[in-house]
Amino acid sequence: MTKDSSSVLPEATPAPPPRAAPPAAKPARGRFPVDARLAGLFGVFVLLCVVGWLTRPDAFFTEGNLSTVLRLAAAIGVVSVGMTFVIISGGIDLSVGSIVALSSVWATTLATQSFGPLVMVICALAVGLGCGLVNGVLVAYGRVVPFIATLAMYASARGLAERISGRNTQVVRQSGFLAFFRGDLLGIPVLIWMFAAVFVAGWVLLNRTTFGRRTFAVGGNTEAARLAGIRVKRHTALVYGVAGLCCGIAALMVVARTTSGASTNGLYYELDAIAAVVIGGTLLSGGRGTLTGTLIGVLIFTVLGNIFTLNNLDTDIQNIAKGAIIVLAVLLQFRSRRRARRST
Repeated sequence: MTKDSSSVLPEATPAPPPRAAPPAAKPARGRFPVDARLAGLFGVFVLLCVVGWLTRPDAFFTEGNLSTVLRLAAAIGVVSVGMTFVIISGGIDLSVGSIVALSSVWATTLATQSFGPLVMVICALAVGLGCGLVNGVLVAYGRVVPFIATLAMYASARGLAERISGRNTQVVRQSGFLAFFRGDLLGIPVLIWMFAAVFVAGWVLLNRTTFGRRTFAVGGNTEAARLAGIRVKRHTALVYGVAGLCCGIAALMVVARTTSGASTNGLYYELDAIAAVVIGGTLLSGGRGTLTGTLIGVLIFTVLGNIFTLNNLDTDIQNIAKGAIIVLAVLLQFRSRRRARRST
């Protein structure tokens, strides 16, 4: 008697071995971690401090010189905070120096000073914010290229400052204003405290709020940000408003430091701010950047200028050096991005 072949059960096939986990992706060449970039920037800053100490050991690390460096870094540092927001969003602002001048002049007219220190502060902030919003509206709703829109503000704000002041220096006569802004708090100048407060507020706004995330999104891909529900035009206008408000704060700091308002205030601030932001690692094309890098960039350029001053070197050489550093930083950014694209 034979067994029916159909009754024979098929042999169980062994289960396939589990697939091995894919190897971890190697980091793309040319993309350095943020911490590595910041460490490199800090190394450059330390190197400049060493150079300053070697060239002027009797003056560089004195209390008076360090206080001067921090005071000088405060105003341009506040402007650079606003510039960081603008560049991360994919824009540019060439008018920051002129807005500082106009805010300082408007806040120090005899009519404004007659109302007291509080009105002077409100006036400077309002002028800065208003100019920034005008830039933002032209760029976002008028669809004017940021370079052209801010270049127009650069010329008109400086011209209006000259018109209001008659190209004269307006001396601050409000003792209360000078007593507060030129005073110290816990042994540290108020101007430095103001810079620290603006930097911390800017860092929180950029890294811990929806506004900051939207700023990165708009700068990275405008169309994708729009499809994600972000009101790109309104956000762009607000970003330029933040930059203008920072210019108003910087104007108060400049007026306090020089005890006057003048149409020449804020000269070359746009160059210094863009240089600090680019050196700090923020992409000119937008979508990436850090305020910590901007802070180190500000300190690098301030210390560099201080070294030139202590060694009695011409300012034209200093400006040439700044321009060369900006070009070098942009070339390094392009090279890094090109290598990253090739590796992917």
